[in-house]
Amino acid sequence: MNRKFRIAALLGAATLMSATALPASAAELKVVASFSIIGDFAQNVGGDRIELTTLVGPDGDAHVYEPKPADAVAMAGADVVLVNGLQFEGFLQRLVDASATKASIVELAKGVETIKMQEEHHEGEEEASEEAHHHHGDIDPHAFQSVPNAEIYVKNIADAFCAADAGGCQTYQANAMAYTAKLKALDEEVKAAVASIPADKRTIITSHDAFGYFAHQYGVAFLAPEGISTEAEASAADVAALIRQVRDDKASAIFVENVTNPRLVEQIAAETGLKVGGTLFSDALSDESGPASTYIDMMRSNIATIRGAILGS
Repeated sequence: MNRKFRIAALLGAATLMSATALPASAAELKVVASFSIIGDFAQNVGGDRIELTTLVGPDGDAHVYEPKPADAVAMAGADVVLVNGLQFEGFLQRLVDASATKASIVELAKGVETIKMQEEHHEGEEEASEEAHHHHGDIDPHAFQSVPNAEIYVKNIADAFCAADAGGCQTYQANAMAYTAKLKALDEEVKAAVASIPADKRTIITSHDAFGYFAHQYGVAFLAPEGISTEAEASAADVAALIRQVRDDKASAIFVENVTNPRLVEQIAAETGLKVGGTLFSDALSDESGPASTYIDMMRSNIATIRGAILGS
């Protein structure tokens, strides 16, 4: 089914299902979050005052997600829609159009000091780079990988909920304040863990370029064969250039990601002699049984995995 017909199908299903859906409690603010990390932020701020729907669930890849009819229904009935912005959700505008939602679309990265995607090109990489830029422009959209940026997301959520539900504003603000205190403690925790890794061992490899803000905030260098989006496949030239760079920069560890195919990382590991050090969570949380079912757990899991692979502990 081509894109045009998918949109029509979504719209038709949304209209039909909206007519038969039971109304939610009047006391609940109906919130749609675009993917699992934002859903976790929303739940921490909204508590039991919101009815939350998360479109891209645990271990889901928002870069390549295809909306379902139920997503259009949720969007059509929402009071607030929370998204990352910075062109992270490639599916978003199609879904907004299909659902004809009247909800406020709140871009949570607003106010973040953005960084550009890595510009380190090697011979033969220009075409792949252009493909990555086509989807996201020059800006790295993964701002949530820095804990201080997550604090900005949380403030933006509280502001959006207060605007939509003035009666609950004190609750939202109190919840946001309590959660922000936990995030500040988490930021210090991550800094301390990175400080325990020798500076010359802080270069690692991941599947796609999702950790630029983590690198900027905490001083760990990430190399990646794929670009900002998992839609842009790495070329043979990209992989060869990365292998050369790994050998030159003496990368300490290599990791798979929960939202990407591990095959490419395993190939690079075999070529360079690096052992795969575990799984990092980039664009999605794990399910409830995993080590990263909340944002705080995700950041703790990532730095523990990085530290453990480099130091062997």
